[in-house]
Amino acid sequence: MFREISKLVIYRNLEEDSILFKFADICEKFMEGGYQEESLINEIYQQIHRLLDISTQYGFDHNLWHCYLAYILATNENPFSITMEKVGAVEGSVNKFAIGDFSIFKRLFDYDFSEMEKELNINCFSTILDYHAIEKKEQRYHKSVSDKVKVLAKEIEKAFDGEEIFKIVTEFYKDYGVGRFGLNKAFRVVHLNDRVELEPIKNTDDIRLDDLVGYEIQKKKLIQNTESFVQGKKANNCLLFGDSGTGKSTSIKAILNQYYGQGLRMIEIYKHQFKDLSSVIAQIKNRNYKFIIYMDDLSFEEFEIEYSASRFQFK
Repeated sequence: MFREISKLVIYRNLEEDSILFKFADICEKFMEGGYQEESLINEIYQQIHRLLDISTQYGFDHNLWHCYLAYILATNENPFSITMEKVGAVEGSVNKFAIGDFSIFKRLFDYDFSEMEKELNINCFSTILDYHAIEKKEQRYHKSVSDKVKVLAKEIEKAFDGEEIFKIVTEFYKDYGVGRFGLNKAFRVVHLNDRVELEPIKNTDDIRLDDLVGYEIQKKKLIQNTESFVQGKKANNCLLFGDSGTGKSTSIKAILNQYYGQGLRMIEIYKHQFKDLSSVIAQIKNRNYKFIIYMDDLSFEEFEIEYSASRFQFK
């Protein structure tokens, strides 16, 4: 496995502490022999623990190894995957490197752990290859990511070679994109180690425009403006106003759900975070998506510091 991973070109930007690298190191030690059995088993269980942790976080089940490998392909942001996001496959020499990498992932998908299990008298690999997860509420895991990754894993399982995986993965990048922006609909602004970061919101309400009754004129204007926006045409900033509970936030969520497939994403930002807008825009400006910057509970008094800051930003 280690020799296979060392040949990756496009997808070689994985951290050395990743589960894949650690498993590759374990397999290398096993193949070379001369290992201390108890120590090697301990290393295996450490990585199985990490695999279970990420599987719980994203709601993976059945073949956790396949889900993990598909997760890598779905989330790995590199020049190839970012170029393909929301566009799909394009002609270029880089495709040869991509097919080579996908051929390696095909062999990783088919990797046989049975010899190691037999020699070490363990069964953890058999368990993760046919894993039945405890049913969880959607709020407890990233359902949006889970559903897409599990479908991608199933498609790759049926692939014959690297060229078929190339078609599957580039189509996935075209439909959803790649990384956090590809797999998630909405984000919130957080500060981590003095940096402004966009944190995915695990699950968004599955509200549809048809669920909003009695706002036909407002919905029509909102739909027309959003369609112009996602199509790259001129569009306006929108101000939704009204009493609490009249459907302002619900309308935005419904618009997001309807146009997510066309590359629409939402970033939720609060008044006290307006100063972070320039950092937010810097993170998204070169990605192939359309972003709604969603500001709730605005006030337009001149003495409001946050209002003055936001007005300056948009000028």
